[in-house]
Amino acid sequence: MNRLKQRWSVICGGWWFAALWGTLLKWIVLGSGVGILAGTASAFFLKSLDYVTDLRMNNPWLLFLLPLGGALVSFLYLRYGKNSAKGNNLILEQIHDGKETIPLRMAPLVLFGTIITHLFGGSAGREGTAVQMGGSLAEGFGKLLRVGPVDRKILLICGISGGFGSIFGTPVAGTVFGLEVLAIGLISHEALIPAFIASFVGNIVATSFWGVTHLHYPIGEIPALSLMVVLKVVLASILFGLTSTLFSELTHTLKKGYTRFFKNPMVKSAVGGLMIIALVYVLGTRDYLGLGIPLIQESFTGDVSPFAFLGKLVFTSLTLGAGFQGGEVTPLFAIGATLGNALSGFLHLYAPFLAALGFIAVFCGATNTPIACFLMGIELFGADAAIYLFIACIVSYLFSGHTGIYTSQQIGISKSHFISIPQGTTLATVKSLKKKIKGSTGDESR
Repeated sequence: MNRLKQRWSVICGGWWFAALWGTLLKWIVLGSGVGILAGTASAFFLKSLDYVTDLRMNNPWLLFLLPLGGALVSFLYLRYGKNSAKGNNLILEQIHDGKETIPLRMAPLVLFGTIITHLFGGSAGREGTAVQMGGSLAEGFGKLLRVGPVDRKILLICGISGGFGSIFGTPVAGTVFGLEVLAIGLISHEALIPAFIASFVGNIVATSFWGVTHLHYPIGEIPALSLMVVLKVVLASILFGLTSTLFSELTHTLKKGYTRFFKNPMVKSAVGGLMIIALVYVLGTRDYLGLGIPLIQESFTGDVSPFAFLGKLVFTSLTLGAGFQGGEVTPLFAIGATLGNALSGFLHLYAPFLAALGFIAVFCGATNTPIACFLMGIELFGADAAIYLFIACIVSYLFSGHTGIYTSQQIGISKSHFISIPQGTTLATVKSLKKKIKGSTGDESR
């Protein structure tokens, strides 16, 4: 009997070992496939972005074509896009048991649309484009291999991680971002290994094979750990979180406002382009156009206007609200870095140090991904400031409330035990839920 038990134990142990190896090998192949596709797409996008940005800088008159470019892209989405107009939210919905298909056409549409936005001077980012391309290519890859529903979801997460990791050169943050962005307070560990493989391979493909280089910024001197410094960092982080909320709410409000007044999406984008042009001449500056990388660089190496963060915030919300294509993350980096620089004099802390905290913290508050943003901070700025980077992320995450740039992001766990929100509620439905709660409370009081 004992020998039979021993043999059975050996067989079971061998079976489990073989199953684990089989799973690892499977996701090395599938994750690498998605990473190669996402990394190649990101590399082409980044090189195209550099080209059109230089073209716009050398030809200022291109700004006057922004309304026409926006109208063209809106026409293409209206005519050929189908559900591609949902953007990142479509990918999140499909991971959350959505029944729609992510069309392969999403990748070229968002690529072309974002290039047009930057060529003519719209204020937008690149993360949304990379994630949408990664998700769309991952969906097509899964269809080609005829994967099942469970593997399809994991592949879509790989698409998010591969796109994010390759576009910013942060494979570890890209891994966790794909897992963490799905639901506030929850991380899906089932896709941990596949997401890492996709993000790691995507970054390697973009940098080593296609020769993409990523910018890094000097954080400078890091203050010694003390109670006073921690309190100052907490105060700054609260402001970072509130700023991310302002950005998210203003962008969503403008999207609704544009749509309410201009039913035709082409007219909506054209009007949005005209507003950007008008604002450029009212303020007398073009600093807030494009990605905002010069603003970020100035935040780490010199001084910027105390209200530069607000200018970039308004320009980006106006651009994205009007239906122009592009991401939010790089503008959020610029908003956070310039705000950190502006706070340095008031808080008596080093400007590059606070710029680095703002860089990741405003992004964190807008995406509700504190762990991914903390890891991004370490990948970009080093581990010496890890304690301050972590404080900035978790405080900003808390004070951004239940808001964010991804309306299909679910709330897995409420940020406060004093705020009761049903699990699975999306950010899009939080406001309506608040109204219902207020209404029922009012009825009881009467």
